[in-house]
Amino acid sequence: QVQLVESGGGLVQPGGSLRLSCAASGSVASIAAMGWYRQAPGNQRELVATIPNSGRTVYADSMKGRFTISRDNAKNAVFLQMTNLKSEDTAVYYCKAVTTSTMGYRENWGQGTLVTVSS
Repeated sequence: QVQLVESGGGLVQPGGSLRLSCAASGSVASIAAMGWYRQAPGNQRELVATIPNSGRTVYADSMKGRFTISRDNAKNAVFLQMTNLKSEDTAVYYCKAVTTSTMGYRENWGQGTLVTVSS
């Protein structure tokens, strides 16, 4: 099992930037991919970006060009650099790690960090 702790959320003005971090602990050797998802009030949780062990990133269309996902495998961490933030980016951002074992794949989630974009 993997434990995930997000940090870096907060209040930012429209057009501003923010960097989220997620630190993994536990069975980190079993991590196959990490990613960020977000959930705004009244909405379903949606993909922001993912980065598997291969390093091939995937972004939701609305985040392309504004958000950048990266990993530091030595620190078992994943980051999300967000720029040109908009009010519609306000949401709780969740870190996810997909782990593999003989039992198959498992999704591991962090507790979330709140990002509020407002003037």
